[in-house]
Amino acid sequence: MADVRELDSVKIIEQCEVSPPPNSLPSTILPLTFFDIPWFFCNSVQRIFFYEFPHPTQNFLQTTLPILKHSLSLSLQHFFPFASNLIVPPQLHLSHIRYLQGDSLSFTVAESTADFTLLTSHSPQDVRNWHPLIPTLPSPRLEQDDIRVMPLMAIQVTLFPNSGFSICLTFNHIAGDGKSLHHFIKFWASLCKARGDFTSVETSFSLPSHQRDKVKDPKGLKFIYFRELGHFLSKRMEFAGPVRDVITNRVRFTVLLSLEQVRKLKKWVSLKSASNYSGLLHISTFVVACSLIWVCKNRSEEKKASFSEECDELCHLVFLADCRERSEFSLSSTYFGNCLTSYNVAIKRSELVGEDGIVAAANAIGKEITNLKSDPLRKAETFISDYKEVTKPGKSVLVIAGSPKLGVYKTDFGWGKPKKCAAAHIESSRSVSLSDCRDENAGIENSLNIEEISRFTGKPWKLYTENFSSHNFIGLAFPVSGRFSTYQILPSYWGSWRRRNHCGRESLWLQPFYLQRDQSIALLYAFITYIQSSLPNLIIFSSFHNQILHTQKLNIIS
Repeated sequence: MADVRELDSVKIIEQCEVSPPPNSLPSTILPLTFFDIPWFFCNSVQRIFFYEFPHPTQNFLQTTLPILKHSLSLSLQHFFPFASNLIVPPQLHLSHIRYLQGDSLSFTVAESTADFTLLTSHSPQDVRNWHPLIPTLPSPRLEQDDIRVMPLMAIQVTLFPNSGFSICLTFNHIAGDGKSLHHFIKFWASLCKARGDFTSVETSFSLPSHQRDKVKDPKGLKFIYFRELGHFLSKRMEFAGPVRDVITNRVRFTVLLSLEQVRKLKKWVSLKSASNYSGLLHISTFVVACSLIWVCKNRSEEKKASFSEECDELCHLVFLADCRERSEFSLSSTYFGNCLTSYNVAIKRSELVGEDGIVAAANAIGKEITNLKSDPLRKAETFISDYKEVTKPGKSVLVIAGSPKLGVYKTDFGWGKPKKCAAAHIESSRSVSLSDCRDENAGIENSLNIEEISRFTGKPWKLYTENFSSHNFIGLAFPVSGRFSTYQILPSYWGSWRRRNHCGRESLWLQPFYLQRDQSIALLYAFITYIQSSLPNLIIFSSFHNQILHTQKLNIIS
């Protein structure tokens, strides 16, 4: 069972408001663009950073907190939308972002007794562990004429005495996308590291551009999107932030894909594509990482649902791409706001979970990327309705958030790289977040969640994972004689085969490419689920102690 801590272990030390310096900028109104409007459907987004700080609370409050708040105030002078409010009148198409002098964001300082090491580990942990560290946006208020005024950001700093601290930002996606958010965070971090010396930050970071009038709308998307909001918004905007479900069966994993593993995947996909497809249209680290995760997710789902081998159900993958610096929009890389286009890839389940599922997924993703490169607003008119359709209950969909290009581990407030970064709002098994790794040479970090913890707590699973955690790899052994072709069902990209004498008999064994020590059991689970139906006489043993873990056909889920 994943670790669960007490949820009342946070003590509030201070609650205040932080605003830009007085008289530093005029009152400003920013219109919404068609890029912003779809995010009316999105719950608040949370990004959390953990930093090591082996000092007592009082030390932090006296030496660190003042410069954190001062540098935040200076940063908001340039990134003022995060201190602003979303103004939503009854006439939705008149909605806009408004900054008035004196506007501010909510800033909370808290202290936690939770285990900092657990919270920052890659091991499975209950998704509720981070909830006390996440601030909630202040409640909307009503102005005259039934105009809703909605704050756009809240920040919470949580101290773990003699261990570290976390910084969590909750914000309304209407204010800006991931690139805008991380532009702000890194600017704030650099200014904090420079102890408020703005001249040293100017040389490293460009100021944000708020020129929204440059966003052209040749397809009339703004009108189309506002028309689709209607009744939906009247219900959604009655509360301050996301109403959390009572979650009792979800665990959070972090999976690391090394550069070497990604390289092998790329090579294998390229070779397969050359022989089975008309050549891969677009291959990248992002493509192969998404393909691997998508396939593993759907293979693991087969254990809890009944799907026929020829199942024609469509499985969907949704991800986003930045449109800045494209000739169609003439927006600079520092444009502040939303500037994303959506990709929706669909494959039949039978094809996705087949032997060459990763290749099929990579080709489908690559084809969609190529199509949207030529027309980034392709199918944009139906984006909202299409998204609502594929995310209905019962639909198979995986939504990819984040990007390794955002460089989240380069956010240094003066205490070095974060110990851990994550998209804290990713709590659904239908979503996964991608980012860079703390170690620049490590590859890609994937944060995902799995439902139904009880499905992972049977004796064989515990025995397997306990041994797995202490060894470099797991071997898969079975007799060489017999129907060898049966074992060729296992695709070569899972690992490398070798012969070995095991327990007095000649055997084949496999060293998986990506099941290395300290990696998450999430992909391990999908790996075992995939092979257990193909290898009825499978024996699992550890590589160092030659210990038999489970000698029957694997039955991980009882």
